[in-house]
Amino acid sequence: MSEGPSGSTVPRRQLGRILCELRERAGIKTKEAAAHLERSPVTLWRIEQGRVSSRGVEVEAMCRLYKASPELTKALVGLAKETKAKGWWHAYGDVIPEGFDVYIGLEEAATRLDWYEPELVPGLLQTEEYARTVIRADNPQEEPSEIERRVQLRIKRQVLLTRFTQPPTLNIVLNEAVLRRPIGGNNTMAEQLQHLAEVSELPTVRLRVVPFSAGLHRGVMSGQFTILRFLVDSDGNDREPPTVYADGYTGDLFLDKPGEVERYDAAFADIWAKALLEEASHRLVLELAELYDKR
Repeated sequence: MSEGPSGSTVPRRQLGRILCELRERAGIKTKEAAAHLERSPVTLWRIEQGRVSSRGVEVEAMCRLYKASPELTKALVGLAKETKAKGWWHAYGDVIPEGFDVYIGLEEAATRLDWYEPELVPGLLQTEEYARTVIRADNPQEEPSEIERRVQLRIKRQVLLTRFTQPPTLNIVLNEAVLRRPIGGNNTMAEQLQHLAEVSELPTVRLRVVPFSAGLHRGVMSGQFTILRFLVDSDGNDREPPTVYADGYTGDLFLDKPGEVERYDAAFADIWAKALLEEASHRLVLELAELYDKR
């Protein structure tokens, strides 16, 4: 990463992806855009690859050229201001508008996700009714139409698991409490756990449950987190650095320094080792689904 400035790569990688997508949608070639912006094609390529930071005025000019909406332009200018952040915390209502989800872009680009959830079923594995219950509880002041929009966005993300081209590998550990906490009532939970069992049978998904009997493990200290990994080059080196994501109550934390990632790698390895094996986890999920169904 010597080509870019020090600090978190997350904002500039996301910024680069979106600018590249906007340019391509506008039908503008790299050389044409570079000439219009009075930059070299190499510089424009480096921006789109997330190798370098960008100034807000540059991003604003690109957005005008690519005919981006005012809302998206505002979000991307906000991202540009964050491209030199050392450890990046995307706080809602700060420079980047609420509702602009940086994580979704990383999730779509990832080839592997190592995911620990202590409290709730992960969004990628939620049923519609479970998601609706969670989103409504977290946004009690929102109109029903906005709740529904957020639910459908969450459900649409799930095509990631079965997409035709290179679906990511998902290694996920759930705390036993996730299965036993009744969210939305017995019918909702029975449907949710049945769905969990079905998704865990996908060839790219490995699901384990860490039981209460495992006692103390690193997930107790770490809380929820996801480690996202990306494509590697022909030499086996990461094209993009692995990134740790933690979903906070007032914002999202992104970490990509090697030492930070290594610490979370060690935490996930410990949680994974103390969890039930996949077959035992699958049986437990189905057993609890049946219990909810009979209540």
